[in-house]
Amino acid sequence: MGPAPVEEGPKNTARRDLLLQLQSDSQTKWTDTKVFEVDAPANVASSPDNKFFGNFPYPYMNGMLHLGHAFSLSKLEFAAAYQRMQGKHTLFPFAFHCTGMPIKAAADKLDRECNTYGCPPVFPAPVEESEEPAPKEEAKGPTDPTKFKGKKTKAASKSGGQMYQWEILKSSGIPEGELASFRKAEHWLEYFPPLGKRDVAAMGCQVDWRRSFITTDYNPYYDAFIRWHLNSLRKHNKVVRDKRFSVYSPLDGQPCADHDRASGEGVGPQDYVLIKMKALEYPGKLAALKGKKVYLCAATLRAETMYGQTNFWVLPDGDYGAYEMANGDVYVVTPRAARNLSFQEHCKEYGKLNCLVDGLKGWDLIGLPVSAPNAFNKVIYGLPMMNVLTSKGTGVVTSVPSDAPDDYMALQDLKKKPALREKYGVKDEWVMPFEVIPIINIPEFGDQSAVKVCEDLKIQSQNDRAKLDEAKNRTYLKGFYEGVMLVGNHKGETVQIAKPAIRDEMVASGDAIIYSEPEKMVMSRSGDECVVALTDQWYLTYGEEQWQAQAKAHLENMETYSPDTKKAFREALDWLKQWALSRNFGLGTRLPWDPVFLIESLSDSTIYMAYYTIAHILQGGDMYGGVKGRPIKPESMTDEVFDHIFLDGPAPKTDIPADLLVKMKQEFNFWYPYDLRVSGKDLIQNHLSFSIYNHTAIFPEKHWPRSFRCNGHLMLNSEKMAKSTGNFLTLKQAIEEFSADAMRIALADAGDSLEDANFVDKTANASILRLTKELTWIEETLAPGSGLRQGPADTYADRVFKASIAVAIDTTTKHYNDMNFREALKYGWYDLQTARDIYRLSCGGETDMNLDLVKYFIEVQTLMMTPICPHTMEHIWTKLLKRDGCAVAAPFPKVSLTDADLNLVMAGLYLQEEISTTRNLIAKQETPKKAKKGQPVEPVGKVTGATLYVAKEFTGWHAVCLSVLREKFDTKAKEWAKDTEAGVLAALAKSPEAANVQGGEKMLKKLAMPFVQYKKTEAINVGPHVLETCLPFDEKACLVDNAEMICRALNIQSFTVHYHDSAEAQAAPESAKVSTALPGTPAHSFELVAGAAPPAKEKKEKAPKAGAPKQNKNLIFPTKSGQEAGRWCPDGQGNGTHIK
Repeated sequence: MGPAPVEEGPKNTARRDLLLQLQSDSQTKWTDTKVFEVDAPANVASSPDNKFFGNFPYPYMNGMLHLGHAFSLSKLEFAAAYQRMQGKHTLFPFAFHCTGMPIKAAADKLDRECNTYGCPPVFPAPVEESEEPAPKEEAKGPTDPTKFKGKKTKAASKSGGQMYQWEILKSSGIPEGELASFRKAEHWLEYFPPLGKRDVAAMGCQVDWRRSFITTDYNPYYDAFIRWHLNSLRKHNKVVRDKRFSVYSPLDGQPCADHDRASGEGVGPQDYVLIKMKALEYPGKLAALKGKKVYLCAATLRAETMYGQTNFWVLPDGDYGAYEMANGDVYVVTPRAARNLSFQEHCKEYGKLNCLVDGLKGWDLIGLPVSAPNAFNKVIYGLPMMNVLTSKGTGVVTSVPSDAPDDYMALQDLKKKPALREKYGVKDEWVMPFEVIPIINIPEFGDQSAVKVCEDLKIQSQNDRAKLDEAKNRTYLKGFYEGVMLVGNHKGETVQIAKPAIRDEMVASGDAIIYSEPEKMVMSRSGDECVVALTDQWYLTYGEEQWQAQAKAHLENMETYSPDTKKAFREALDWLKQWALSRNFGLGTRLPWDPVFLIESLSDSTIYMAYYTIAHILQGGDMYGGVKGRPIKPESMTDEVFDHIFLDGPAPKTDIPADLLVKMKQEFNFWYPYDLRVSGKDLIQNHLSFSIYNHTAIFPEKHWPRSFRCNGHLMLNSEKMAKSTGNFLTLKQAIEEFSADAMRIALADAGDSLEDANFVDKTANASILRLTKELTWIEETLAPGSGLRQGPADTYADRVFKASIAVAIDTTTKHYNDMNFREALKYGWYDLQTARDIYRLSCGGETDMNLDLVKYFIEVQTLMMTPICPHTMEHIWTKLLKRDGCAVAAPFPKVSLTDADLNLVMAGLYLQEEISTTRNLIAKQETPKKAKKGQPVEPVGKVTGATLYVAKEFTGWHAVCLSVLREKFDTKAKEWAKDTEAGVLAALAKSPEAANVQGGEKMLKKLAMPFVQYKKTEAINVGPHVLETCLPFDEKACLVDNAEMICRALNIQSFTVHYHDSAEAQAAPESAKVSTALPGTPAHSFELVAGAAPPAKEKKEKAPKAGAPKQNKNLIFPTKSGQEAGRWCPDGQGNGTHIK
């Protein structure tokens, strides 16, 4: 027996410390017994019935694991623990990801800091540098989005807003004397993975650590595996070398994939058509360009609208430049756009700009005449617009007022406001002659859609931002799918067909080029703003038609546990295209056939789950694979060996011992495919979808993944977790603060959906109290001389409690199977303890509880909670229940739930609710009425007896409704016929019951429809039996059999029950309104002690509004499906709770 927990006081951590001690003891036991180390059994075929292999995306080792990691990890931990208790061979391995740029970039950054500021570095003191806000162009106009409004320090400016790497590492708790070692990337690999292992083990995760490993060529065995992986893809023609647009870091000199980014994960290239508008004059600063071909270049997604150009827009205070291209042409664009162009083979030297005119402003371009391709207007002019963004596109925007609401309103503003023209020096001839040109017909909007929608929405100016956004939403998509070209070579064609054709024609003629930039800003981990570059490198051909079809087909056969997850995967597989797999910089494995390149981090992590099956044989438990003298040398793991193990290839010529070769093949064939992969939802768009693609390309179908389970991100106390705000916990900190078990309960309670979950400190702290109190109760209950009743458990309360345990087992099992761990926690922990507490009350006290039944409850609760809080349950199992072996390996409780069990539980819950209802009515009866002013309060008697009148079944209009509902419900599909309500109303109209309802048919409809809607919902959630006219248990017998307990609970002397249609009921006082009794809702009358003053006149309660039936939410009936059924209470005709 463990030590009794100490009562809490201010800052008293005794309870938490007790859990930490039990945690340490349990983990020592598991390590000593090697309970989580599992090998594939010999000569046993695997199936989902006898094995479970679950895994989790190996975390990146550039820091400590945090509570967000623990949340996703907990889903796998709970599942694996549950599956082990189902008697399955269960494999839960764990590894550490070190591939890619982040570690190398951080190490290099630290090295630069030390070289610049010394070691230890002395950083310059931050100096605040204020920047003036942009002046307002108009009193009510939009603010200039290019102007920064705020303060930042010079240090922040120089570092791109990022902290110094030295400070980041120091804030992680690393001693300052060790920080300099992190200048070498290899030190990160040696430092963080062991700490990750320490924290995952401290969490109590049931990991087979023999199979742990790190990635990169630092681990020669894994390095060989990845070379085989990529060679296999190339052998299946899934790898090509090509030039493609990729998000690219100029500082790193390579594409920047999701895991290489400090911000902008999931952002891809956005392709535009760059329209080349030829300058016809060279005024002002442009005079230096005379004699050259100068083009104002506008990025557009709507090349088909260029026929209707009336002008082009610039931002007056925006920064522009004139840049020479490779062919001698000069493009006038923003510096940001020019930088992107330089990496897309438009400049003479890759990534280098030749700026002929620097310091151009939008002011310099206002009034500039140009010739725009495809435009009906031979000459158009540059005009000012405040909404032009220099952070997107080129800062030069074409204007097509027929189809762009923003363009139309901005042009109208200039036409209607002479003061505005004067402010920007706009001449009338640049604006006034230009009218809207119809180019596309859109159903509902006609030939000038922008004009029509602006008039419909009564938009007054270009500053009416919300309405202009609504205008675009109404017209743009409709224009694409339903618009028809009115002009040009593609007149009569739909926009959807003409759009790509016009784009291609303009590019072919030299009037346009294809330009690309990141959809949103992307910052690399090196602090570099990324561009889109045309890169010549190796690509995986994701999106290739046949491969994509194969991946999609397999997705439909996978379990994803959520329709939203399946939908997200479908969208990802539709979106994914060729993926750049090689890098020049970072850590990882060299591309086997082109070793100048490294394999990027999302391409070496798609099938590594297969490596888990043999890692312990190769590496011998050393995560680095560096132990000398192993039976299998890294160089022996050739492609032929991997083919033999994973693809059933021919026996290779090798120096590997034959028995080990057989063993590796046996391990793989038993464990693969994996049964579950758990991950955050952010990996759907890349890693998880890549995993589907790679498995379908390399392995036979029998080895393709079986399920993915994705979850949302984790908030901490309803706020986003962030180191910068201090709202952050590492995994180590959370375990030390709450204990692993209390933390795990809070993680289970945080949520299970794709929506963001919430870890609540109060839940974790409350769990410490509940766990330790439960320990105390179990110790006292199982102690000799506890005084609990012995003998058969055959009282009514015993039978209800036993049935409640059976329902809890059945329901908790279902939720574990469905990976709804919050619900499993609810039914297997909170609700089961509530059933125990009700049992105690029903028995009249602790000592009247049945000892054997209480022991059974403790055992069941211990085993059902073992997956969630294993340390405490292991202590209870071994030390208190005195059981052999480990709780984590014990069989999960099983039960064959019967209708009798369900009926007993429903009867028990009904009984408790009825006691509560009656108690409230008695209290109301015994409460004196408010005395009149100056008068004494009249004494009120004490209720000494109660009589209840129960109904055997629904009758009258209730029965008519239920009869129709039974006919209209499809029990298999759980769907209602569309004419259900109409059928009920028709049946009621024909029924004589209509004449018996005061108010006639109209009132009957008001009464019946809420009842019908309630029963429809209940039937879907619970089952068709709720549509029967009788309760599933004998209501009168339930009350009569427990009359003694009811009297004790209500402190009354007599308790009587009659049917509402009995002779006794006929003699009941009129105030009881016996006729209103319904199944589950009896009518009441009460007896007062003789001679007492009469009670106050009853205040008539208002009937609830029609359509809002009064439902008692406290009475929840369990079902086999694990769902809940509420209790129907009657409506405004009287609730049957009148007092005599």
